[in-house]
Amino acid sequence: MSNDNKDTGQYGVLLYYKYVDIPNLNDLLTFYRSNCSSLNLLGRVRLSSHGVNVTVGGSLSSLQRHIEALNALSTLFHGTDFKLAACHQPLNDDVAKECGFTSLSIRIVKELVTLSSHPLLKSPEISNAGRHLSALEFHSTLHNANKETMENGLVLLDARNLYETRIGKFYAPNVETLDPQVRQYSDFSSWIDDKSEQLKGKNILMYCTGGIRCEMASAYIKSKGAGFENVFQLFGGIQRYLEQFPDGGFFKGKNFVFDHRISVGGSDASTIGACLICRCSFDDYSSRCRCTYCRMLVLVCHSCQNESALYVCELCQKQGKAKCAIPNILMNNVSDVTTSRKLRILCLHGFRQNASSFKGRTASLAKKLKKIAEFVFIDAPHEVPFIYQTPVPMAHVNGALSSLPASPPPPLENCKKKFAWFVAPNFDGSNGVDWKVADGPFDPLQYQQQTAGYDISLSHLENAFSKEGPFDGILGFSQGAAMTAIISSQQEKLKGKMDFKFVVLCSGFALKLKEMEYSPIKCPSLHIFGNEHGQDRQIANQASKDLASLYDSGCSVIIEHDCGHIIPTRSPYIDEIKAFLGRFL
Repeated sequence: MSNDNKDTGQYGVLLYYKYVDIPNLNDLLTFYRSNCSSLNLLGRVRLSSHGVNVTVGGSLSSLQRHIEALNALSTLFHGTDFKLAACHQPLNDDVAKECGFTSLSIRIVKELVTLSSHPLLKSPEISNAGRHLSALEFHSTLHNANKETMENGLVLLDARNLYETRIGKFYAPNVETLDPQVRQYSDFSSWIDDKSEQLKGKNILMYCTGGIRCEMASAYIKSKGAGFENVFQLFGGIQRYLEQFPDGGFFKGKNFVFDHRISVGGSDASTIGACLICRCSFDDYSSRCRCTYCRMLVLVCHSCQNESALYVCELCQKQGKAKCAIPNILMNNVSDVTTSRKLRILCLHGFRQNASSFKGRTASLAKKLKKIAEFVFIDAPHEVPFIYQTPVPMAHVNGALSSLPASPPPPLENCKKKFAWFVAPNFDGSNGVDWKVADGPFDPLQYQQQTAGYDISLSHLENAFSKEGPFDGILGFSQGAAMTAIISSQQEKLKGKMDFKFVVLCSGFALKLKEMEYSPIKCPSLHIFGNEHGQDRQIANQASKDLASLYDSGCSVIIEHDCGHIIPTRSPYIDEIKAFLGRFL
């Protein structure tokens, strides 16, 4: 590389594509070989009879001269969106080599991007691609939809590969978002075919890294005919959007790029990725860890990286090829693992329970997890009164009503105090000085009205972390799960006060509090609840499903059982619980 590039401030990367009919492909090939070599540009150049797709790096002055030469060469390149960015030179030779930045590769190809891995009956016409929206128009569309309901007919469609979406994506609360979760772009057309009915009649808003993948994919969607006319694409891709909205706007995380920079983020870019092994926040692909089976890039944090470890991507796991590998342990049965450090899990009991009773209820679970986990139990901060339910009148055959003989409540000195994480807004703070007679029959939906007391409970938990921590995770049951869910949604804000890697939510539900407005929740989560026939008479199956839906599907696991309002400990449920916890050992 020339001496010009020694100055890291003068180094840059240039990305551009142009779909246009090339009259003489060999002449263009000669131009690129001569021009790029003379300017010491390195990277990838792909040419076809339909256009060009280029990613090259070099000194900023050389890249500018390359652009000038292209515009002087032919009017074909007028109007091309040249994305030129200053950056550091490749610092890692391995990364530079894998990204193609240690040499210049110029090739003639049939397709600039491969839409399908199998021949299509008819290739889509690029002239029929979706309408371009500028970054500002794209942002305004999401902003206006955010004021409406989910029934606005707008679908946000990510045209990138799964590993790219795991470190950054667009998110607008009232917009339906679809992530195809494909390994490679050539799988995208098959996904579109499978989801045609879901997409039909919708206003489809597409985006990708720089725009080229949306060109062909949007044309393919529109080629399906009636009901697929309203397809729009972000002009210039995520890169142009972040230039227009440096704070990220509706884009959360970082933009994966196919050069030595690996990813680019806005000024306030957050970490939304998670380590494949321990699920801690992580979004750095520079180690280039790959799935053992399909070779797709996977996120593995520095503490979990090990040359002898098997990495199994989430797609291969879903296909049953293997469970997520644990560093240094190439086995699937976590029950056989002996580890020098157990996971410390803080356990939050349900409404009108206490630490002692919850410890008793989870004794079987603790026993079966004793090799890998240690449970710590605490009382919630709100003491609640003892409630006495009077006998319900019984109907005789002749229609007359009679009451069962009233048995007195047990002496208070024989009763342990009861606590709650949330109480009713009209709760007067009185505790167990005496028994109270219930106002009426048991209301199975009473938990929906218990919404006060969060700030006190949060302070109580912060104190527990300070005095009894550290903890690897939090396990919550019923109302304790509702409290745990809010804590997990605030994980980033609570760093330093309450640090944890995962949550386990048993018979959980979501409270309608402002603290729960952040979704999808990125904290790794295990959801355990009764199925539709699971006989959980306290928390409905749908309530637990609704809570689970608030979490990113890429880092959540759901276990539905038929055991009622408990945490099951028999197979296969206990094996799934062990597998989830095994990721964090």
